[in-house]
Amino acid sequence: MSHATENSGVRAMDRINLRLSAETFGAIDDARAKRAGRVSRNTWIAEAIEEKLAREVVSLPEDAVRSAANA
Repeated sequence: MSHATENSGVRAMDRINLRLSAETFGAIDDARAKRAGRVSRNTWIAEAIEEKLAREVVSLPEDAVRSAANA
């Protein structure tokens, strides 16, 4: 567990409430519909967060991201 995680009180797998506009949900659902197979909103959002963190050079253990996507 990282130092930041220890200090924030976040568990290894945790939940949050996320408020998004109807337009954002619509855009997410449109993007999900274009993918082969079926991907949940949770998985899509977890993947989007992983991509953003990768662009900002923040490293996460790969198994943590996979677990979040499959929760």
